[in-house]
Amino acid sequence: MKRMLALLLCLMLVASLFVGCDGKPTPANNGGETAAPADNGNEAPADNGGEAPAANSDIKVGVVLVGDENEGYTLAHINGLKEAAKNLGLSETDNFVWKYAIGEDETCKTAIEDCIDQGCTLVFTNSYGHQDYAQLAAEQNPDVQIVAMTGDKAKASGLPNFKNAFTEIYEARFAAGVVAGMKIAELEADGKLTDKNYNADGTVKVGYVGAYPYAEVVSGYTAFFLGIKSVYENVSMEVLYTSSWFDITAEKAAAEQMIGDGCVIIGQHADSTGAPSACEAALNAGTTVFSVGYNIDMLTAAPNAALTSPTNEWGVYYTYAIGQAMKGEEIATNWAEGFDQDAVALTPLGPNVAAGTQEKVDEVIAALKAGTLHPFAQDSFTVGGATVEEAFATDTDGDWTNDADNAMFDGYYHESYFQSAPSFSLRIDGITELN
Repeated sequence: MKRMLALLLCLMLVASLFVGCDGKPTPANNGGETAAPADNGNEAPADNGGEAPAANSDIKVGVVLVGDENEGYTLAHINGLKEAAKNLGLSETDNFVWKYAIGEDETCKTAIEDCIDQGCTLVFTNSYGHQDYAQLAAEQNPDVQIVAMTGDKAKASGLPNFKNAFTEIYEARFAAGVVAGMKIAELEADGKLTDKNYNADGTVKVGYVGAYPYAEVVSGYTAFFLGIKSVYENVSMEVLYTSSWFDITAEKAAAEQMIGDGCVIIGQHADSTGAPSACEAALNAGTTVFSVGYNIDMLTAAPNAALTSPTNEWGVYYTYAIGQAMKGEEIATNWAEGFDQDAVALTPLGPNVAAGTQEKVDEVIAALKAGTLHPFAQDSFTVGGATVEEAFATDTDGDWTNDADNAMFDGYYHESYFQSAPSFSLRIDGITELN
């Protein structure tokens, strides 16, 4: 009996060593000289790693989606929700109310209201344009928890039942940039670049298809560009906006324009296969160009041209948030996690990546997890030729200009630190917006 008690005590002691230790560095203790702000409002998630909640398996969850399974961004959310349902022992039909292809207009308000009318006590929306309707629903339904994914108003609203969440996808975009940079270096070493692939200043041309000039997109393409430069310095990038999150024709046309201009890599923050398909067609026709996608594995659309895609692993968040609701516990007002919680990832590398790419990517991801590598390091970019000493992360008056919470401290810009939504909106040297 004593041996059993001793064994149990030992096991409890070992278990206690792991409680609360997620290994994620905080800006206040990363070896820098400048002290971090005392309160960032971005709460750490509770443990989501295993045990299903013991109560409220009859929970009803509303899901208001901007697209459907045919659009990469929404497909990633759908897959994440299904993963959460499996993890928590819920039925995808009995415990969920699904609303597909809901616009960023009054139809969103109607969709949220219908979810609540059907008994949903937790409702997710997945597009920034849904946020105002989500906030209104939270105001009118204090007993219902509303989460606006990619939103940025929950903290300021003061509503206890209104939440924001996103991932630290910029980490995966930086890692994807490393993949692209290694490919450029290989192409140059093998003599496969032509004069058309270089700008007058000698930099290699890279293109990027963006949806809108929002901070979310700017943060992403900047991280991608800096990832490239971390392994291949001599590069510049042009960005074309399509004014749509999902427009396969416009995304293909934008990629084709930049391919015609001599870009050897086409990245994207857009949700269709338009750009990868354009790269595949051009590559098969003899043009040197490769694709980095977003959200989903693009190897089906571009089996030769696709290098990889940064992707959100939404199942991590949905398992956490729904689990909290099932236990009757608080959901973080702002939630943002990256590689350290496996909330972001790269899809499998394509067949034509440069030799040694997987090993380099593993090294980069390990450094990101350890907090020894920061995608927006202060010494890795300039604006107008100058080092950036101050960059704000929060828009307090709704004019699309961040005017509070200086996020540039301890030697890097702290993306998604003050709130979960991406905030990096600096236009750095080496990147040109074409429209």
